Amino acid sequence: MTTPNQTMNNSSIRSILEKEKLNGNNFLDWYRNLRIVLRAEQKFYHLEEALPEAHAANASAAVRNAYTRRSNEQQEVACLMLANMIPELQKNLENLTAFDMLRELKVMFEQ
Repeated sequence: MTTPNQTMNNSSIRSILEKEKLNGNNFLDWYRNLRIVLRAEQKFYHLEEALPEAHAANASAAVRNAYTRRSNEQQEVACLMLANMIPELQKNLENLTAFDMLRELKVMFEQ
């Protein structure tokens, strides 16, 4: 559960991404800031691990809930990434998961 102070701290930290949206030329700086934000929010693993396949319908409630929570976090990270990009990049990447989006960005911009 997120506390009010945690929410305020996350908002403050997220502001580093708002200073300069990803435009391609600033990929390394943007990626470093993204990693900082996600580490602070304890969601960094979404950049390193693809979302696993959904569990079978007969999986336990705990397993289904864990998958749903992880799926929601993955979506939140993807939206955070998209919100901090120029529109041209958003259009090309908006249908990808956070993990796949980062993989594509690395192909496009990492040297």
